[in-house]
Amino acid sequence: MALILHIETASPVCSVALANDGQLIGLKESSEEKAHSSRLTVMIEEMANEAGWRFDQLDAISLSLGPRSYTGLRIGTSIAKGIAYGLSIPIIGIPTLTALANGFITNRSDSNNKLNNNSLLCPMLDARRMEVYTALFDSRLAEIRPVEALIIQEESFRELLDRQEVWFFGTGSGKVKGVISHPNARFDPAFQLSAAYQTTLADSLFRRKEFLDTAYFEPHYLKEFLATIPKNKVLG
Repeated sequence: MALILHIETASPVCSVALANDGQLIGLKESSEEKAHSSRLTVMIEEMANEAGWRFDQLDAISLSLGPRSYTGLRIGTSIAKGIAYGLSIPIIGIPTLTALANGFITNRSDSNNKLNNNSLLCPMLDARRMEVYTALFDSRLAEIRPVEALIIQEESFRELLDRQEVWFFGTGSGKVKGVISHPNARFDPAFQLSAAYQTTLADSLFRRKEFLDTAYFEPHYLKEFLATIPKNKVLG
């Protein structure tokens, strides 16, 4: 049995979860301003008390690695490393967009509006202006296109949409809905990140002993994307 604490701080909603062998047994989320810095450790302690577990029972920590919020990722990483060092347990890294897509697949499989087998999934996290962090997956969570920073344009997904259904979801997908119009485009901008979506992914990685180097790993900031761009320049 693997008892794993899951931490998600890449989005504005601060989220922590607890799972035993991939099965969710505790979840705490907060959309309060600056909850990552003021509420994260409190939420973990509250969840521990409510679920009736002790820190020394943990087998590992899973951490949402980004990309997105620089401050949020720094805080989550610091807390995860502190707990891991204190308990001598490993950290499992979960790419944030993979977790978001995993949650979307799980939720759709339990709903009346199920995914088609050939549907493509395009999770999106808001960056700034018309920019998003995104990746592309098939309906079985196989990565089709790696994580990238993208400026949304009318033709951004035209070639894919001409061939098959594409679902756009997450905090950045509202930008796409305002720019892209295509009969194969589907939108769910209300679908949000949660630490709960890391549970099955982390359990698989734990069983394969695929852990991060606690001392040296860093989150995926995509910092180069956030560099200042002159007003007369356009990214290609």
